[in-house]
Amino acid sequence: MTKKLITRRGLLTTGAVAAVGGVSYAAYRTLIAPNAIRILESAEYVTLKAQRLLLSGQPLAREFSPEDMSPTFKANGTTDPDNPAYNALVQNNFNNWRLKIDGLVANPLNLSLADLKRQPQRTQITRHDCVEGWSAIGKWTGVPLAHLLQSAGIADNARFVVFHCADDYYPASDGSARYYESIDLFDAFHPQTILAHTMNDNALDVAHGAPLRLRVERQLGYKQAKYLMRIEVTDSLAKLGMGKGGFWPDRGYEWYAGI
Repeated sequence: MTKKLITRRGLLTTGAVAAVGGVSYAAYRTLIAPNAIRILESAEYVTLKAQRLLLSGQPLAREFSPEDMSPTFKANGTTDPDNPAYNALVQNNFNNWRLKIDGLVANPLNLSLADLKRQPQRTQITRHDCVEGWSAIGKWTGVPLAHLLQSAGIADNARFVVFHCADDYYPASDGSARYYESIDLFDAFHPQTILAHTMNDNALDVAHGAPLRLRVERQLGYKQAKYLMRIEVTDSLAKLGMGKGGFWPDRGYEWYAGI
């Protein structure tokens, strides 16, 4: 069956309906299908104002009780960046670490871990699903990404949020190895999308992404970028890495890894 491209006018119409009686998540699904990058970057993509209206109807991933938490939570991907710059941060207990938020923003941010902990916080107990086939339930505390993006003042032409990390993995054909990931604004402003500094009531350890990692709860584990160093707001993913929007998408994985 041929998918119908959602037009700007169509989404604005949907947004008008949402203002009256709520909007169906299913009506927005085509924007986050595997070919979402092409659609999101097209001239037909929804305006920022209409997108914010649609965000109010997003469903939450299931949250669990403390009794459901897994006794062991396996560390996925890199478990130790083991590069001199990161090792120096670890030795100093991340006192010199800063998270930069820049790109298409009016007010670039440069935040310490203490700065982040002074921001509004959210705690959630959710299930992590790995593409390798295992799952675990853990408790995460961190800053809602939406709050930081609003503080930075994203531009009207912003479409994606890119997470630049401290770890190198195996290199691609172009020689790049530094881990990065991206999500669109639809997921960036989801209430359960947080930058987590605490796991199971303890500060993140190195294996699980210290000092800060992404939690985007409706996607698979490889989207949960660890060792965050910089967040870049952009209108296109074509100029990053191999142009597919992330370390694993550059190597053949789907950009949208919805569960």
